[in-house]
Amino acid sequence: MPTVDVVVPCYNYGRFLEQCVHSVLEQSGVDVHVLIIDDASTDDSASIAEGLASADERVSFKRHLVNARHIATFNEGIETIAADYFLLLSADDYLLPGALGRAAGLMERDRTVAFCFGHATGAETVTSDFSRSGRQSRPELIMGGEQFARLSGPKNLVPTPTAVVRTSMQKRVGGYLKSLPHSGDMEMWLRLAAEGSVGFINADQAVYRKHDNNMSIAYDGPADLQARELALREFFTHGALKLDPSRQLERDLLEDLAKEALRYAGMALNRGNLGAAADFETYGLSLSPKARLSANWLKLAVKRTLRLLNPSRRTA
Repeated sequence: MPTVDVVVPCYNYGRFLEQCVHSVLEQSGVDVHVLIIDDASTDDSASIAEGLASADERVSFKRHLVNARHIATFNEGIETIAADYFLLLSADDYLLPGALGRAAGLMERDRTVAFCFGHATGAETVTSDFSRSGRQSRPELIMGGEQFARLSGPKNLVPTPTAVVRTSMQKRVGGYLKSLPHSGDMEMWLRLAAEGSVGFINADQAVYRKHDNNMSIAYDGPADLQARELALREFFTHGALKLDPSRQLERDLLEDLAKEALRYAGMALNRGNLGAAADFETYGLSLSPKARLSANWLKLAVKRTLRLLNPSRRTA
C-alpha cells in the first residue's frame, strides 16, 4: 500500500488531539505513520500525545521545551518525512474516512501530480464554489500548474488539512518560509504547482474545526491582503517564471488581488468607514491600475456616488 507520513503540530489543542490522530489511524488503503509535535503546550497535550504513542506503534511523539512557533514546527516535521506522501494536519482538524486513500490513489495513477486537495467541511475557501460553478463536476481533476495558479488567484484555494503532497516533491521545494507566517501555505501550494501538476478531489476530505483559538480568526482586512501579496511576490521570484516566462501570469494575479482590495473597499464603504474604503482603493490601484476597469471598481464608484447624493443612506 502507499505510505503516508502525517505530521500533527499541536499547541494547546489537547482536547482535539485524540480525534485528529484516530482519524488518521482509521484511514483505509494506505499505510500511515503519525508524528505529533507538541510545541511546548501548557495544557494536557503532551500527556495525551504520550498516551496515543504508547497505544499504537504507528504514532510517535516529540515535545518542544520552548515554543518554536508554527513555521519552525512545520519544517521540523518536513525534515522527518520518508513515506511516499505527506500531510500536515493541525491537531484541531481531522480527516474524513477514505481521504488518504483517495488522495494517494490519484497520485499513484498520475506521477506528475505534486500534490492534491479536496473540500474541507467548515473551511471558508473557494473550493465549494469551484465545484458548484460547473467548472468541476467530475470526482477528480488534474490541473497544470498555471491553471491552478490562475484558479487560486489571490486567494488560497487549498484547505490545508486536505493537502496531500508527494514527499519527493516536498523535499525538492523545501519547507515553509519564516517570512510568511500568515500566508506560507498559500505560497507553498503555488511553489509546488510550479514543479508539477495539481490534483483536485471533489469530495469532503477533512474537517476544518472553527473555534475561538484559530490562528486565522483575527487576521483580516489590510493585513490579510498584504500577507497574500507577500506570498504572491515570493511565487513571482521563485516559481511563476517556470510557468509563464512572459510574466503575464504575474500581472494577472496582481490585478486579481487589486480587485479583491476593491471588494474590501466596497464592504468598508457599506459600513460607513470612508477612510478604510479609501485606503483599500489606493492599495488596490497601486497593485494594478488596470483594476480601475473592473466590475469591483465600478460597483465602488456607484456606491460612493450614492453616498454623496444621500449621505444618510447605507449602500448594499
